[in-house]
Amino acid sequence: MPTKSKVTKHVYYHKDGSVYGKGRMKEGEMHGYWEWFRKSGTRMRSGHFEDGKQVGEWITYDQSGKPFKTTIMRKK
Repeated sequence: MPTKSKVTKHVYYHKDGSVYGKGRMKEGEMHGYWEWFRKSGTRMRSGHFEDGKQVGEWITYDQSGKPFKTTIMRKK
């Protein structure tokens, strides 16, 4: 019987303790939805990973946190 991979929440922090990035990890790789933040707390970038690789729609946000650019990442 195949074993089910455990998916865990993960958070990275700036040196000042504010949240830099958060999302989920699966078998040591970024997996699912992830977000990155500036030290000010505004969102900088967001998107999805599949087994450590960026996939689908990725959004880059301006300094005020409003969507600035959308990029579609294709599986390689």
